[in-house]
Amino acid sequence: MRRIILCLLAVLSLNLAANAQPRALGMRIGAEGAEISYQHNIQKRSFIEAELGSEFGSVEGLKATGTYNFIFARPAWTNRGYWGIYTGPGISVGSLDNKFLIAFSAQAGIEYTFWFPLQLSVDLRPSYGVLGGEFYKRGRLGFTPSLSARYRF
Repeated sequence: MRRIILCLLAVLSLNLAANAQPRALGMRIGAEGAEISYQHNIQKRSFIEAELGSEFGSVEGLKATGTYNFIFARPAWTNRGYWGIYTGPGISVGSLDNKFLIAFSAQAGIEYTFWFPLQLSVDLRPSYGVLGGEFYKRGRLGFTPSLSARYRF
């Protein structure tokens, strides 16, 4: 009985710790496509970002991308809300045109979190990898800025 209570207390404390971290959910739209975006703060100066979406054009399929970003500057440009300049590595996996995709990504961007629960960001995220045994060429479009809008909770 004591083990069960200790396990329940451990699960409850981990759940409370996870819920204490700010999160954001929204959309990311860029030259490559549209994605559902989820952001989860790990510490004050880093966050994980995960996206799931499809690419524009005649490409069919889904692509999932995960990045681990480091906030290296928080300029005080406004009195309300706050800014963040970030960069980090990532990986993309998916199936496009019935071919397996694996690519390495790098992301760099700037975000503004309003004093109400809205976050806007502009970022660059090029990806280079392999799509069905060939070089993944569409990843170069990541050098075109993408816009994200997220509800922060």
